[in-house]
Amino acid sequence: MVTGREDRVVNAGVNAALVFVAIISVFPLLFVISASLTPYGEILRNGGYVVIPRAITVDAYRQLLADPAIPRALAVTVFITVVGTVVNMFLTTLMAYPLSRKELPGRAAILLAVLFTMLFNAGIIPTYLVVKATGLLDTVWAMIIPSAIWVFNVLVMKTFFEGLPQDLIDAARIDGAGEFRILLKIVLPLSVPVMLTLGLFYAVGHWNEFLQAVLYIREQDLYPLQVVVRNLLARSQSTENIDAALPTVTLQMAAIVVAAIPMIAVYPFIQKHFQKGIMIGSVKG
Repeated sequence: MVTGREDRVVNAGVNAALVFVAIISVFPLLFVISASLTPYGEILRNGGYVVIPRAITVDAYRQLLADPAIPRALAVTVFITVVGTVVNMFLTTLMAYPLSRKELPGRAAILLAVLFTMLFNAGIIPTYLVVKATGLLDTVWAMIIPSAIWVFNVLVMKTFFEGLPQDLIDAARIDGAGEFRILLKIVLPLSVPVMLTLGLFYAVGHWNEFLQAVLYIREQDLYPLQVVVRNLLARSQSTENIDAALPTVTLQMAAIVVAAIPMIAVYPFIQKHFQKGIMIGSVKG
C-alpha cells in the first residue's frame, strides 16, 4: 500500500506519541525495580533517584522475605486469590448463563434486581453487621464471600453467552442434552476469552485485597500481602522511626515489587484472550 507524505508524517507522529506514552508508563516500574536492587549508598549519592544502578544487591529482598509476616501474608493472598477466583467464576457462570436464556421465567424481574444492586448497595456498616452476624470476622472467608459475585462481570458474561450460536444450543437440546451438559460441553469451551478476562479481573481484585481485610480482619496472621506492605511503609515513614526512614527506601521498593510482580507476570500469557474478551463483552448490550 502506497502512502503519501502526509500519511507518513501522521504515522511518525503517532508512533512517537506511543513511544513517549510507553516510556512514561514503564519508567515508574523501572524506577521501583532499580531502587529495590540498588545499594543504599548509591541511592544517597544520586539524590534518591536511580534508574540504572551501577551495582546490584538483593539484600532488600533477603531482609524482606526473612520477615515472617511477608511469607505468611503472601500465602494468605495466594489462597484468597486462587480460592476466591474459583468461587467467583463458579457463581458468576451459574448466574450469567440462566440470565442469558430469553426463555427463563421471570428473567426481566431478575435482571432488574441484579441491576438494582449495581446502582445501590447497603454500605459499609450494614455489610459489616452481616459479615459479623454470619461469623466471618477474622477468617479468610471474610475476604472472599462478601465479594463472591461482581454484577458488572455477570452482565459481561451474560452478554457473551447471548452472542454464542443459538443453533448449537438448540441442536444439543434436540439430542437430549440438559442445561448443565450444554453449559459444560458447549458454552464453556466457546467462552475461553471471557472466562480468562473475568478470571483476571477477579484475581487482580483478590490479589490487591485491602479494604475488606482492614474492615473484617483483626488477627495479624490473616493479613493479606497488601495490608502488610502498607503497614511496612507506614512504619518506615512514621515519626517514631524517622531515623530509620531513609535506609528503608530500598526495602519499600522491594515490598512493592513483591506485591505487584505476580499479576504483571501473568498478564502477557492471557493478553490475547483478555483483549478479545473485553471487545466481545462490550459490543452487545
